[in-house]
Amino acid sequence: MQDHDAAEGPPTASSVCLERLTARADFLRASRAGWKAMPGFVLQGRRRQPGETRADVIRVGFTCSKKVGNAVARNRAKRRLREIARLDLPRLGRPGWDYVLIGRRDSTDAMPFETLRRDLARAIEAVHR
Repeated sequence: MQDHDAAEGPPTASSVCLERLTARADFLRASRAGWKAMPGFVLQGRRRQPGETRADVIRVGFTCSKKVGNAVARNRAKRRLREIARLDLPRLGRPGWDYVLIGRRDSTDAMPFETLRRDLARAIEAVHR
């Protein structure tokens, strides 16, 4: 088995630590920062202050309001958002940042999965500008 060389490409999922946002205060801080609305979700992102938490960690939270639908629809939308974050945030996100993915009515659970992934890449790029 070969060692991963930094020149070969972006870090792998195992080299970047993802943590979940759970505290309401963290969600509120993210809501006052930059955001990008996409057809399937809204992405909020903010750079954490030095010393706030570990600087080498990407934190991510998920939310869907009752406007998204009943509990089954909200849970399905959040599962899809968690999966795109698991697959793409270690590669696209920046350590020291918090991201919140917000599900949208009639689209998060209905859009093709690959479209959601492409939208996440574009949204992260926009939030980082």
